[in-house]
Amino acid sequence: MNLLLLNTPPFRVRASTIVIAHFHAHTHTQGGFRPFPDGEVIRNHEAWFVKVVATLFVRSRSLDACLGYLCENLTPVIAFEVINRFDNPKVGFKFLEFSRLNLSVTHSFSTYNLQIRSLCQMGLHDLAKKVFDYMNSDGHLPDGTLLGFLVTSLVVAGKFDLARELLADLRAEKIRINTFVYNSLLNELVKRNQVNEAICFFKEHLVLQSPPDTWTFNILIRGLCKAGEVDRAFEIFNDMGRFGCLPDLVTYNTLINGLCKVNELDRGCDLLKEVKSRKDCSPDVVTYTSIISGFCKLGKMGEASVLFEEMIKSGINPNVVTFNVLIDGFGKIGDMVAAENMHEKMVSFGCEPDVVTLTSMIDGYCRIGQVHLALKRWDMMKARNISPNVYTYSVLVNALCKHNRLHEARDFLRQLKCSNVTPKPFIYNPVIDGYCKSGNVDEANVIVTEMEEKRCNPDKVTFTILIIGHCMKGRMHESINIFNKMLAIGCAPDSITIRALVSCLLKAGMPNEAFHIARTSPEDLNLSFLSFRATIPLKTNADIPVAA
Repeated sequence: MNLLLLNTPPFRVRASTIVIAHFHAHTHTQGGFRPFPDGEVIRNHEAWFVKVVATLFVRSRSLDACLGYLCENLTPVIAFEVINRFDNPKVGFKFLEFSRLNLSVTHSFSTYNLQIRSLCQMGLHDLAKKVFDYMNSDGHLPDGTLLGFLVTSLVVAGKFDLARELLADLRAEKIRINTFVYNSLLNELVKRNQVNEAICFFKEHLVLQSPPDTWTFNILIRGLCKAGEVDRAFEIFNDMGRFGCLPDLVTYNTLINGLCKVNELDRGCDLLKEVKSRKDCSPDVVTYTSIISGFCKLGKMGEASVLFEEMIKSGINPNVVTFNVLIDGFGKIGDMVAAENMHEKMVSFGCEPDVVTLTSMIDGYCRIGQVHLALKRWDMMKARNISPNVYTYSVLVNALCKHNRLHEARDFLRQLKCSNVTPKPFIYNPVIDGYCKSGNVDEANVIVTEMEEKRCNPDKVTFTILIIGHCMKGRMHESINIFNKMLAIGCAPDSITIRALVSCLLKAGMPNEAFHIARTSPEDLNLSFLSFRATIPLKTNADIPVAA
């Protein structure tokens, strides 16, 4: 019988009877087995029954005609297989509810586990929470893995309150929640830059309910260091002993990296000494590289070099990141001889230079005005099949523009157009500025079109350059149109943009247009212009001279 006809009332009872009779005829069939997640197996005749029940539930809704028979034959194993057949977790949820309420089926842990994970993956977290409640009421205690998955999924979906409610319910029922679950929640909060919420949750719940471990503290310390709150991170660090937790190398590396990012190199070196004095952990390449990077950012290349040599003497080999921060540091202070020596040493240690290495060297040569050597490094990248990144293009384009090599910079933008690099406005702006200052605003407009074709929207600097460039060519209405486009795409102009356009409009004898532009400005500019405008006749004749 065509199952699509089963929705028609006269066929419902008869169709279900035929299906069950057909199943009954196969109950003695011998067949293979398929493992069930909880260790049981399902026979071939049961697999056929699964298919029938799943099909009827989806297409005909005629299971009410055979409830008695299903009550006797729908085991937890078969129920799992039925739900597993559904492509849509919402349909599985409906069957789970139907079988619980109408067939009194006590579903297995595997069924609940499957449903919760499927619903979360579909973004149906409220239904997942409901399934979790059914699971709990059926006497299945969640394991740490499932609970951690559910809590993390809720937080990722922005349902932090629901996650807290879930944990509170479990605590009220005196169900022990292991530290792994709490750590999963804290880790997700820190990833989402909600470190204060993580700290509050730690103090309110974790300390009282489940003893924290070293990983707990590492998560919180990482979040605080990422937010630049190193002193608060040390407060958490100093609390570890009170809970019987010892800091490990991850703890120290996180703190040292945090200190170096806020330029507290002395404290970072003191912490390095503490790590070296411990018997249970020793510094590694990450520890040293963090402090070396801190010195390089401050231009203290002598201290960075001493620490580099100390690391090697300690038997710790530098990695690509170590060499890159040193090469970049030497390049920033213009010491390209030292940068080249470090590049050679990098190769001797078996570290392959990458795009960061060569971009740093290109930047270093550009800083000392040796653009021809920077271009040789560009050619080296091409020869080694190392793809340039957005910063490689930016460094070279900016340097070429500074040296009035505008056409060469324009060629790099053409190469960028054919590349897979996702550009940023700061690559284009120097070239656009160069063409505007040379009076070639048409070419500047072409470059802006190329920007937009690469899905790179002009920024505030781009618009200001274009507005001034068109004003200098006497294209006042084009300047106003560019300003209006700037507002339309939500790019807020600053006082520099507005003052420049207002000044040009006044010089062009367009006070009314200037007044309209000034109304979008900060209050101080607006008020000063209003007092000035009171002395100007309200005319739009461009032949009337207006003082700037």
